[in-house]
Amino acid sequence: MRFERVQGSIVAMITPFHDDGSVNFDALTFLLERQISEGTDAILTLGTTGEYSTMSHEEDAAVVEHTIRVVAGRVPVMVGSGSNSTATQKEMSLRYQSMGADALLLIAPYYNKANPEGMYRHFTAAADAVDIPCILYNVPGRTGCSIPVNVVEQLSKHPRIAGIKEASGDMGYVMKIAHCVGPDFALYSGNDDITIPILSVGGSGVISVYANVCPRICHEIVADYLAGNQRQALEKHLKHLQLMNDLFLEVNPIPVKSAMNMMGLPAGPMRLPLCDMSEPHRIDLWTTLKDEGLV
Repeated sequence: MRFERVQGSIVAMITPFHDDGSVNFDALTFLLERQISEGTDAILTLGTTGEYSTMSHEEDAAVVEHTIRVVAGRVPVMVGSGSNSTATQKEMSLRYQSMGADALLLIAPYYNKANPEGMYRHFTAAADAVDIPCILYNVPGRTGCSIPVNVVEQLSKHPRIAGIKEASGDMGYVMKIAHCVGPDFALYSGNDDITIPILSVGGSGVISVYANVCPRICHEIVADYLAGNQRQALEKHLKHLQLMNDLFLEVNPIPVKSAMNMMGLPAGPMRLPLCDMSEPHRIDLWTTLKDEGLV
């Protein structure tokens, strides 16, 4: 399936693990089918929520292969191929393209950071090498660096750089890059709590952690807004905002996997250095899930 400026809710999938830490492919199949049946518009695998940074390249590839095979073209599949190594990012991008990925997510080069020219070359090295759309991923809270506005402007003109996942939470930054949005460059919220504000400046949707828990509602919020029912979308967004926020009581994906396990969904444990939520946060999360009727 082609990725042509997908609009709506793109779930940032968790990777379910067995108690021994191995990937639980049966659970992954179940969770993917749940997403599709609940109306999710596209799947992201190997994002931050998927714990790819704790997995080997072989495990990453196995999860990608399984995801693409199970989804079977019913919705687009985006794969996180980013790295702080430009050579590794290019290698993984080519590998996932050959496996059937519909689009790639390219994170800013964490730890190395890079100056603006290095940042530009980092992204274009992958985009020049592949034939499928690439989405930039700006998440300075994780990477220690933000993609400079002028670099986003330059990259938005690249024929295979099709958008940005903006996860800084900085609406000032969003406003500075909003003029880049057009038929060939999409803006996706990377934070569930500001999906509506980002849609209001031309956003196409959200790459969502919350959608792991409530895929139907996440889809409906974006679909309502884009259909012109902004008040209905806002009301629904505000109604569920507490849970969206509680999914970040601790570093992602600890709360979302905890919530799914509480709901009886097969998320399994995290891999170190991530571990179980603190008890006070567990109580807060349980209370919100109960208020939502999810447990």
